Amino acid sequence: MIVVTGATGNVGRPLLEALLAKGEDVTAVSRGEAELPPGVAHRVADLAKPDTLDAAFAGADKLFLLTRDHQLDIAPVLEAAEAAGIGRVVLLSSERAATRPSPEVQAYDNALTSSGLEWTILRPGGFASNALLWSEPIRQGRSMTAPFGDVGLPLIDPRDIAEVAAAVLTEDGHSSRIYMLSGPELMSPRGQAAAIGAAIGEPVAFTEQTREEAYEQFLAFWPAEIVEGSLEVMGNPSAAEQRISPEVERLLGRPATTFAAWAERNAAAFR
Repeated sequence: MIVVTGATGNVGRPLLEALLAKGEDVTAVSRGEAELPPGVAHRVADLAKPDTLDAAFAGADKLFLLTRDHQLDIAPVLEAAEAAGIGRVVLLSSERAATRPSPEVQAYDNALTSSGLEWTILRPGGFASNALLWSEPIRQGRSMTAPFGDVGLPLIDPRDIAEVAAAVLTEDGHSSRIYMLSGPELMSPRGQAAAIGAAIGEPVAFTEQTREEAYEQFLAFWPAEIVEGSLEVMGNPSAAEQRISPEVERLLGRPATTFAAWAERNAAAFR
């Protein structure tokens, strides 16, 4: 059985679907009730409360670990996984663990690699789905504001991350591997506006923000430390952060999804 944490998000939900399509026995873990695809078992638990994890992990042999709690100590989570008989853990990390390393950014990766469990780490760059932050102004006024309008990054479709995770969880040969994941092209905010406009059949006007304006806007969605790091990558990416990784295509046997294709699939959010 495979336990999936973060199961209701942009990566977790398509991961559940991908694992079901492979015929896997899947259990989703969340802190509260959740709407899940048919065939997925559900257990209520909180990663920050290790005493809730014994029942959540019971009977599992693999774990997909995703948490947005950047203050969480995952050592007790990994201990609970090992005690339950889980032998393989796949961690959703961030490219910044490699491109902008710090003790805080690398904490989860280091805890897992030193745990004694079989592990694989996925380090994606920016998500295409972050464009949903602009869904309301695009719906209301066919306009979008963002900083660093012409700086391109290889944004990745979260569904690609999910399919990579499903492959890593169900196939051999991925032990002690770290995979840097990206989309297939550099896409700027101005380019995102154009692609969304094409997807909905109406032009989307683009206005460039200052860094300060963007900081205040993003604080409504992310903690301050995430906002700072994200803006630094968006405005001053390193060569590694603009590198187009071949890993999605190599692992899945198909090209990574373009931002335009992501926008077409999610056009209803912007109409």
